[in-house]
Amino acid sequence: MSRFVIQGGRKISGTHRVSGNKNAALPMIAASLLTSEPVTLCNVPDIADVAAMLDAAKSFGAKVTRDLKAGTATITTPKVKTAKIDAALAARIRTSFLFAGPLLARAGRASLPPPGGDQIGHRRLDTHFAGFRSLGAKTVAGRKTLRFKGELKGAKILLDEASVTATENILMASVLARGRTVIFNAACEPHIVDLATMLNAMGAKIAGAGTNRIEVDGVEALHGCEATVGCDYIEAGSYIVAAAVTGGELTLTGIDPAPFEILEGAFARFGVTWTIDAKERTLRYVPKKRLKMKYDLGDAIPSVADGTWPAFPSDLMSVLIVLATQTRGTCLFFEKMFESRLYFVDHLRQMGAKIVQCDPHRVVVTGPSQLYGGTVTSPDIRAGVALVIAALVAKGESTILGAETVDRGYVSVETELSAIGAGIIRK
Repeated sequence: MSRFVIQGGRKISGTHRVSGNKNAALPMIAASLLTSEPVTLCNVPDIADVAAMLDAAKSFGAKVTRDLKAGTATITTPKVKTAKIDAALAARIRTSFLFAGPLLARAGRASLPPPGGDQIGHRRLDTHFAGFRSLGAKTVAGRKTLRFKGELKGAKILLDEASVTATENILMASVLARGRTVIFNAACEPHIVDLATMLNAMGAKIAGAGTNRIEVDGVEALHGCEATVGCDYIEAGSYIVAAAVTGGELTLTGIDPAPFEILEGAFARFGVTWTIDAKERTLRYVPKKRLKMKYDLGDAIPSVADGTWPAFPSDLMSVLIVLATQTRGTCLFFEKMFESRLYFVDHLRQMGAKIVQCDPHRVVVTGPSQLYGGTVTSPDIRAGVALVIAALVAKGESTILGAETVDRGYVSVETELSAIGAGIIRK
């Protein structure tokens, strides 16, 4: 197990190029199995989850060529050699389950163990199963194996929750189904749009991606394409918080402006604002005053609640809690989606944060608090980077155990942060 050792109290300032969005790259890798022709993905982040997803694609018969310097991956699957995935591979990453849709569409069957990934709470698969059954597949949900089989036909599907991965899986399954599929209550996240854009470039007929109603007219076959992974706005938000809590200035390059229009309201509550140059695809954060909470009307304590896009994303909840520890005022955080995501606040309290955990889904944070270095363990990707940010502002030295969890979602954190002023090394 590797660890980050961090010397706190240094400003994070400079320029950082935002990586490709892992939440887009992973389903796009899965979608490459839908054709026998080469698919080239650009702006692919060099992270552990991408490596695991590419290994899974290889296990199905894909040939993969990566150029890490250029950030590209070319995936060619002349033939699906097997519709089963090794249990050890599936355990490495939850999104291994995204291969179910492409395998069903192309091979007519899929057999996968329950997926692994971060243990941040129960993440149900029922919506995937219901969608596949609506398309005509027969499903078997065993304790150790999940099986799907059948010829797919278009259908009207109402998702019982706006699940991102269920939307992606059903979307990928439906592009080769006979007839029209309409997905109601679809997830609207930017990575859904990236996936649909890629599928359309492959010859699919998809309309409505980015809204809660997606229409798909099935086609006979798909061809190869070149597609670009959008920017990782979660990574971008994390680096903005790192600069804000340490009193630094930051320029982000390679951004897509649209997601930041959604995020700016929540960040502004804490006094964090930015300017965007859409033409140059840059974001500039310059602190204008001390971080201070903006209260609701009548001086009521404000709350930040996550939800499906365009609500505030759950993946940024952990780093915003760290921001609150350095902001004057009090804020309630309501994590609706995952019942175990907020347990990492015990580590922040250990470092000196003033946090009251009301229940598994809600915490109250009062700031600013002087944080102190210590030894803590990263429980998941987002909590891990939040603890790294807390250590950057803490007094003294901190050790973050389990650096591998952060590697799953962030590119070379110690290298990227060191380049903009952090005192961080990996051991």
